[in-house]
Amino acid sequence: MAFPSLILNPATDEHLEGEGYKTGAATTFLWYLLAVLTVGISILLFYWKPVWCIRLLYTRCHVEVADIFILQDKYKQESVVKVVTKSVDSSLCSEYFYESSTDTKRTNAARDVINDISEDDDSDDRQALLSGDEDNVRGKVFRYIDHHSVRYIWNSKKRDYVRLHGLDVGVRCMSLHDKYTGVDDNTRKGLQLIYGVNEIDVEVKSYFILFIQEVLNPFYVFQIASIILWMSDNYYYYAATIMFISLLSIGVSLYETKKQSITLHEMVKTPREERTIFTQPDVRKTVTNYDLVPGDIIEVPVNGCMMLCDAVLLNGNCIVNEAMLTGESVPVTKTPLPHTRDEELFCPNEYKRHVLFCGTQVLQTRYYGNAKVKAVVVRTGFQTSKGELIRSIMFPKPMDFKFYQDAIRFILVLACVAVSGMCFTVYTMLAWQQPPGTVIKRVLDIVTIVVPPALPAALTVGMVYAQGRLKSAGIFCISPPRINLCGKLKLFCFDKTGTLTEDGLDLTGMVPFLGDGLHKVYDDARELPRGPFISAMATCHSLTRMDGVLSGDPLDLKMFEATGWTLDEPGEDTSRFDTLMPTVVRPPVGSEPPIEMFPGVKTEENVEMTTLSEVADVSGKTPYEIGIVKQFTFSSSLQRMSVITRTLGRSHMELYTKGAPEKITSLCLPESIPKDFNEVLKKYTMQGYRVIALACKPLHDLAWHHAQRITRDQVEKELTFTGLLIMQNSLKPETTPIIKELRVANIRTVMVTGDNILTAVSVARECGIISKSQRVIQVLAHPPTETQSARIEWLSHDTAESESEATDEELHFSRGSYQMMINAQKEDFCLTVDGKSFAVLMTYFMPLMPRICLKGAVFARMGPEQKAQLIEQLQSLGYGVGMCGDGANDCSALKAAHAGISLSEAEASVASPFTSKIPNIGCVPTLIREGRAALTTSFGCFKYMALYSLIQFVSVLLLYYGGTNLGDTQFLYIDLAITTTVAFLMGHTHAYHKLVPQRPSGALLSFAPMFTLFAQIILMATVQIIAYVYLHQQYWFTPNESTPGGDFATLTYESTVVFVVSSFLYITLAVNYSVGPPYRKRIWTNKPFFISAIVLWLLSLMLLFYPPEFVEKFLGMKHIDIKHYGFKIILLLFVVIHFLASTMIESFLVDSELFQRFSRCIRRKRRPNNKYKRVAMELVTSTWPPVGEVTYPIPE
Repeated sequence: MAFPSLILNPATDEHLEGEGYKTGAATTFLWYLLAVLTVGISILLFYWKPVWCIRLLYTRCHVEVADIFILQDKYKQESVVKVVTKSVDSSLCSEYFYESSTDTKRTNAARDVINDISEDDDSDDRQALLSGDEDNVRGKVFRYIDHHSVRYIWNSKKRDYVRLHGLDVGVRCMSLHDKYTGVDDNTRKGLQLIYGVNEIDVEVKSYFILFIQEVLNPFYVFQIASIILWMSDNYYYYAATIMFISLLSIGVSLYETKKQSITLHEMVKTPREERTIFTQPDVRKTVTNYDLVPGDIIEVPVNGCMMLCDAVLLNGNCIVNEAMLTGESVPVTKTPLPHTRDEELFCPNEYKRHVLFCGTQVLQTRYYGNAKVKAVVVRTGFQTSKGELIRSIMFPKPMDFKFYQDAIRFILVLACVAVSGMCFTVYTMLAWQQPPGTVIKRVLDIVTIVVPPALPAALTVGMVYAQGRLKSAGIFCISPPRINLCGKLKLFCFDKTGTLTEDGLDLTGMVPFLGDGLHKVYDDARELPRGPFISAMATCHSLTRMDGVLSGDPLDLKMFEATGWTLDEPGEDTSRFDTLMPTVVRPPVGSEPPIEMFPGVKTEENVEMTTLSEVADVSGKTPYEIGIVKQFTFSSSLQRMSVITRTLGRSHMELYTKGAPEKITSLCLPESIPKDFNEVLKKYTMQGYRVIALACKPLHDLAWHHAQRITRDQVEKELTFTGLLIMQNSLKPETTPIIKELRVANIRTVMVTGDNILTAVSVARECGIISKSQRVIQVLAHPPTETQSARIEWLSHDTAESESEATDEELHFSRGSYQMMINAQKEDFCLTVDGKSFAVLMTYFMPLMPRICLKGAVFARMGPEQKAQLIEQLQSLGYGVGMCGDGANDCSALKAAHAGISLSEAEASVASPFTSKIPNIGCVPTLIREGRAALTTSFGCFKYMALYSLIQFVSVLLLYYGGTNLGDTQFLYIDLAITTTVAFLMGHTHAYHKLVPQRPSGALLSFAPMFTLFAQIILMATVQIIAYVYLHQQYWFTPNESTPGGDFATLTYESTVVFVVSSFLYITLAVNYSVGPPYRKRIWTNKPFFISAIVLWLLSLMLLFYPPEFVEKFLGMKHIDIKHYGFKIILLLFVVIHFLASTMIESFLVDSELFQRFSRCIRRKRRPNNKYKRVAMELVTSTWPPVGEVTYPIPE
């Protein structure tokens, strides 16, 4: 019978599909039966793969009656979660609480009755918890599942599990003001059952638990089985040594794991503090922060506090340090949530200027009169912004790296080789009439030889050393496996402000609108006439005074300081502004700006705004002061901020707005916009300046209490344009050389910024992201309208001095044809896209996205989620993508990239795989170099460990054939003195100092690595077999003394010769897999490895020609007299020939043109594997993009 699947978080990155299963007595019986029949092996398998246990032993059932679920995410990873059922007091009612009954039909009927309560319009899955009056005889229960610290609760009305949200989903803004006045004790009890404790907890497991989990790892289980086998075969020294090394490795691993857990636990732990809440508007109660639930009204202390939940500010102002989220220690002013339209839903990201986020520090509170600063709790625990951040660290996105996939496949290949070796061993053992116990031991021993337990550890050698070197360079990594991914990066995205350019802005000039155009540029704000322009500069900001020092956004600070005015916080001196206590700004005493009219557009409103002589007494009896009544804080989505002010002595208020020029002009009266606006804007943006537009508007008949409740969309319209601010954001000195270095290394660079598109293009040209020879084409996409479908305009950049008639975002691109694009793209070009166009492209033009992403160089006005979407689009083309940014708005992109580097020390940056203390992009080449070195080392070390096992495999099979074997100490010398030493030191070679265009191979099972691997296998097997045969031809050779049915002798000529010859082979391969440039430095720069290789080579020479007697005795070697030096010289010749042939295969054959042709012929590769290469080939013979034309969506 087919049962419906459980679908959670549909159409999101956290999409889950689940299968429900039910337990029973038969399940338990079968589990114990399998455990007995398999001698406990099934318990181990089910521990490693719990999904196997569920599918094998449990019964598939309907979601509603399931006791356990198998959940599969979008990455095809499966996990098992149990359904938790809790009893609930019968006095509580909720859509999640239903009557407990053993009869299914009665239960369903009861659910329909009990849950027939009015649902809040604000939410489907949170707000139905009410205090019940009826006395129910039956108890109540509710069910839920927890997955990755997210709770999904059974909703009996929907007959499905739903994700538990706080007040951040489906709640109207007006409801937060009007409906939530506090939570009574009865309701609180139910909410605490549903939401759990308000804490973000990272479990720190005990050493005992960690030890058990580590020992049960397949790697160590294999080690334990191998040690038991060796002990039973009398290899005591070897077994004891491996056991000691394993215990040491486990100890180090446990210490590091515990240390990391404690570090993360200390970073996120929630301290126990008391909070004052309101159960009713005037009824207070003290609770601990652990007891807070969504809907609580909390009082924010006057002296500030650490926020331990996400809460929306209802009244009063808060000065908050959000360095944890943004990395910027600049205090941010949080204002009360505005009273918006009834139907407008609350969204934390849209209203973040009104949200006190968990983990941020409230420095001060500001309020009027005796009113307290109140906030309503909207999210608790892991639902908070900080909780989501910690979840991203605890449950990172899985990596899809071909090298790791090939490594697993190769281990399976080795397992197949082991099977063939086992068959040969059985044949040989039977031929020597060995007892069954010995045959089993020898067969299992072959498995430990062919698939060495240390093989998986070889993958981490390069990463461990690279991580240490990165740490020394000031780059910290929380995801070591991503270091190898850095070796395959082909494209790097950069944020602009703070990453490519300096953090601060310099005010270069002020361009007020003087009626006849934007001609006059002021360098000194003190020369500006009194009017709306200087007033906007002095008031339109979010600055505050902390300990007597002005602080706030750097742009606001530069703008305000340029005016020379002073800012006074609320106090007794501002009581003249009615009952309001606003922030007041005023010019310096004696240096008030001259009283002049702005001769701009002569509208009635503009005259009122600029004729201040009527209200300001020149004699100074009425001082010139402006009070900031209300702030509409800056919104990146709206690209503007506004303030409502009142000038002392005036009868009405004024609105001042600043923001992106294209946005501000769209809100202004058309007649107030200067005719030369487009020309002037283009002039400055093409020079790389950041341009801010200012506008104003008188607000007649607006009383103070109306100003506090008015929404920004009611006032931010029909504005009067007042002028432009010209800001300069200079490049960091390291930017241009690093971009050049990356381009020389054939690593594509892309700018992804929230800034103006023209400014971004200018900076991209200046730093080299766009070369001077490239033609820039803007992809301007329009959403569909009632009369027209979605469309794309392809606008070619006009570098000539010509008058532009374009408006808004089209003002800087001409619509001329792109004639030089014909003839097979002889002229290179790049594309630029803004955020609005990107959204349209993602919705209506997905087939074009591969081409646009391939040629896109600048993506401007991009929001945080759009940045992440772009990264994913680039990854879908086959690019290895890196991202470098410095702000919280880059976090999503940093996590989505294969290698995200944060230049911020904010706590939010820990979600990024890499964090750099280097405050510029100089860390990028360092990371790529170390990634390439780590990948090359891991590649070489893995191949070395594979060949080491195969060399030993051939050695043992040869000796089994002759009825002998290597001795205990001989195995010990090979595995520890040689293999472990060189494998451990191979990764110590530092990264090469230069980035080269070619990237290291990341495919272990591709033709070239596999060809060389098999060539090395044939070569080393041939040398050992020839040496073995040559030994048997010597006149002094005597066969070993092993007899059929007896133990194999180890003190024989065969074991001695094979042992000595193979010792040279191990060292040779280690040297050949430690190649230097172009990804690592020369082998002799790795002094520990180089010295070890020389010492081991000399030791092997000593063992070959004249081993001391005590050494022969210790290693169990058969003495070969020195008079047989001719035989020994021939063996050395075999070894030298092997060294030369092996070196030629690794260093010369693979890179030769002949081999490349042979490789292409064998693979018959007709087209590239990577999609971006195929798209590039398509563009070579096309005339795309159709510049000057309009593209419409292709009907499906």
